[in-house]
Amino acid sequence: MTQLTDRMQEVERRIAEACERSGRKRDDVHVIAVTKYVSLQTAEEAYRLGLHHLGENRWQDAQRKWEAISGPEAEGQNGQAVWHFIGSLQTNKAKDVIGKFTYIHSLDRLSLAQAINKQASQLAIKVPCFIQVNISGEDSKHGLPPEQVRDFLAELRNYPHLQPVGLMTMAPYETEAQATRPIFRALRQLRDELNEQVALEQPLTELSMGMSNDFEVAIEEGATWIRLGTILVGKEG
Repeated sequence: MTQLTDRMQEVERRIAEACERSGRKRDDVHVIAVTKYVSLQTAEEAYRLGLHHLGENRWQDAQRKWEAISGPEAEGQNGQAVWHFIGSLQTNKAKDVIGKFTYIHSLDRLSLAQAINKQASQLAIKVPCFIQVNISGEDSKHGLPPEQVRDFLAELRNYPHLQPVGLMTMAPYETEAQATRPIFRALRQLRDELNEQVALEQPLTELSMGMSNDFEVAIEEGATWIRLGTILVGKEG
């Protein structure tokens, strides 16, 4: 617990300094604690210490944690944790995830939009989604090419139970975090261009970008959600 508290305090200091450097308000940057590499016990401890936004990328790995923290059997915790699905979501897993995870950070194809919309319709909910964009162009990365996002957004009008809220990207791992700056800047510029060019029900306000190795640069370039695993909650096993 002491190690986790220490990491939380150090991360908070670095976030505050990045906000100050870039003239941003600290409240504009939200932290997702990525618990996929830690035990249920550590995830529960992180939640108890105030990390209420939790991120997972596979339902198979997340299920026990979700049930313990937010499920029907959870002791006095129902409804307080906010779950973010940050990995590539298979269409046949949408039925497991939708209704449990508030945010989907990896919308990148119409077949997935259809699956999410179908399940959300049955639950009578609207799901906030980030469109995943492959800014770097790496073959190993999921996401739409930037030039396809405009048309994709237009198609999403056919799925009324989806609410596009912003864009998400993953930068290449760089030894020097500053090397990721063009990736994050390009995502911010793309979001701003889309808001000007596409008639949206609501503007895209969010940017999900930045992880343990590069979150400070992402904040300086406009991130509103940063996804922190190892540097925040650690890594086990």
